[in-house]
Amino acid sequence: MLARARFDPYLYSFAPGVLPSLSYRRRRKLIRSAPGSVLAREQKQTIIDQYRTHQSDTGSPEVQIALLSERIGELTEHFKTHKKDHASRRGLLMLVSKRRSLLDYLKRYDSERYKSVIQKLGIRK
Repeated sequence: MLARARFDPYLYSFAPGVLPSLSYRRRRKLIRSAPGSVLAREQKQTIIDQYRTHQSDTGSPEVQIALLSERIGELTEHFKTHKKDHASRRGLLMLVSKRRSLLDYLKRYDSERYKSVIQKLGIRK
């Protein structure tokens, strides 16, 4: 019996047929966790520190919206050079949709917090 070669998730050869031993779902998960697809730890921590509402806050809508806005900005810069990267464009649309739903939630339940987040991030006019 032949031994399988160990898969390195940081290689970017995710073409069909290259990884026949992995399921589609696992390949998609590895693609999403590739380096550069998420914010750096220090960058993420500075955003959390800037937008948190209390000392141990990491998941309030304000923090989530700020993190999503940062990732959206990075993807927007990516598309200026990679115009035909449609798979990542789909991810961008999902991020924008998630940010929109969080903003709608804030607007519905606490309009003052909504206005402050909009003003801090400069999202709306």
